[in-house]
Amino acid sequence: MEILIFMLVMWYGGLFFQTFFLHRYSAHQSFTMSRFGEKLCYFLTWVFQGSNYLSAYGYGVMHRMHHAYADTEKDPHSPKYDENLFAMMWRTKTTYSAITSKRVEVEARFTDNVPEWVAFDKFARSWVSRIAWGAAYTFFFMAFATAWWQWLFLPAAFLMAPIHGAIINWFAHVYGYVNFKVGDTSKNLLPFDFLMMGESYHNNHHKHGNRANFGGVRWHEIDPTYLIMWVMDKVGIIHIKKLEVSVKRESFKKAA
Repeated sequence: MEILIFMLVMWYGGLFFQTFFLHRYSAHQSFTMSRFGEKLCYFLTWVFQGSNYLSAYGYGVMHRMHHAYADTEKDPHSPKYDENLFAMMWRTKTTYSAITSKRVEVEARFTDNVPEWVAFDKFARSWVSRIAWGAAYTFFFMAFATAWWQWLFLPAAFLMAPIHGAIINWFAHVYGYVNFKVGDTSKNLLPFDFLMMGESYHNNHHKHGNRANFGGVRWHEIDPTYLIMWVMDKVGIIHIKKLEVSVKRESFKKAA
């Protein structure tokens, strides 16, 4: 039971800070928060992503490039231009690393106002941090695993963030349904997104990139992350930008 609880915390904790902080805040800036709140999010992203830690700067810049170049040769990750899932994820990794380490020159439109905490990123992305988290995961499994099959979850713990990325960047461009006609292959992977906390409403997101709410087009499209954000906005922890407006029902077009 402890192993299953651990994996659920890793899955949803890491996923929440990926979609809330890295995606909706860093890349799209669909809401604002205090400097303290931003620093706290850096720390909590490191806690919940652990050995998978992703830089807000690197993620934010690369994701903006994905929107600008979706499903073209310049897209950092596209099923149309990669032979298979693993080739796509390797290209994603190399692009992300080059951006985060600033080994490539990036247009100003992709870096404008993207948050950056160089010292923390250097620490959180270091091999010392990653190995320490990996050792902690292993010791946890040694202490609580009660059956051999539970050890099969350990590699997933090491690679949780890339798994999250692969589900959306590959499968949500191959499978699912569309509400909007857009210039790429983005799809809504799940009718009710209990698995990816709203991230799988990918077609909705590609149509309205800066909306805080990825769902809300059809009655069943409930975005769990947005519900949390709505509460945080009401109590003053964050402030959702007013440009976040409900999508009018008549504006979406069903796929034939």
